[in-house]
Formats: sequence, C-alpha cells, structure tokens
Amino acid sequence: MENDTNVSDLDLNIEVFNSIVTALRKLDVEAQKNILQAVTTILGISSTIPYAKSNEGFLNDTPSRQSVSFLENRSMSPKEFLRDKTPVTDVERIACLAYYLSHYRDTPHFKTIDLSTLNTEAAQPKLSNATVAVDHASRAGLLVQAGGGKKQISAAGELYVQALPNRETARASISNMRPKKRSKKTSTKNGDSNKA
Repeated sequence: MENDTNVSDLDLNIEVFNSIVTALRKLDVEAQKNILQAVTTILGISSTIPYAKSNEGFLNDTPSRQSVSFLENRSMSPKEFLRDKTPVTDVERIACLAYYLSHYRDTPHFKTIDLSTLNTEAAQPKLSNATVAVDHASRAGLLVQAGGGKKQISAAGELYVQALPNRETARASISNMRPKKRSKKTSTKNGDSNKA
C-alpha cells in the first residue's frame, strides 16, 4: 500500500511540476525570478533556489544551474555517463544523450546529428538509424519538439534518465506522464440520430 501512495505522490508532484514549468516558460527571465520569489514568500519556503545569471532564464536546462540534482557530478564524460546509465535500447540511448547535451553541454535544443556526434564521442555502438531512434523516443514521450527542426528532452525523459539504470523505477516514474489516447467516437448514421 505504501508503494501505491508513493507512486501517486510522485504522479502529483510531476503533474504540479509540469504545470509550473509550462506556465513560467511563457515569461521572461525577470518575471520568472519574481514569481518564484513571490511564491516562496507566500508559502513560507526558505528562498534558497539556485538561480544562475543567464539570458536563458531559470527554466532552461543549463549545467550551471543544477536544476535537476544538486549532487549530480557535472564533470562526467559522455562515455562515463552512458556507462553509468547502461542504456539497452536505442531509445534509452537517445534519451541519455539528450539528457547529457541538455545538462552537461549547455545544449537544451539539438538536432539528430548532435545526438549522433555525441554517441560517437561516448564510444557507443553506431545507431542503426538515428532518425528512427529519435522518432521512437519522441513517440515514447522522452523527447519533444523545440522548434526550428530541433528537439529537447521532455520532463518525462529527464525523470526516466535520472532513474536509470533501474528500469522498473524509470518506467514507474513516467507511467502517468504520457498523454492518454483518445478513444475513437463512433459516428451515428442519419437514421440512428432520429430514433427515440
């Protein structure tokens, strides 16, 4: 029972986090900072949120900001990072490479070629078809569009990679973040809609 409670708490945390980030990304850097300070004041939370002086703002993923984990080793090479995460599929490897670019290379928006180049640098086996792997990672909800033909790692993708190499925890962390599929509506025939 306790595990169910923990999962539902995690789901709620993720939902609230995504709502806040989505709303704040619409604002400029100064407005983001002011709102975060106001919220911490209203809620009585100690205002010790790290904020890097950056033109990119608080909510863009840059290594200088420690936005994901305060204890994460940011000096790790891509080879070490992928060795520690042990991705077993191309989709997992793409997610790990995207995470690394975002958090270790100050590249939150990237193209498929950037992922392929980093894959080579990390001494990983060549991706059989990088474009297909990126597409599959996007369909899995680990990557999202960033505009200009670029992608970025999603909040779900970040949670997934952070949980690796524990795949069970990784899957559980994003299980409720995927968009629900809509059921197809059945169309009514002209005669059916007039029946009483």
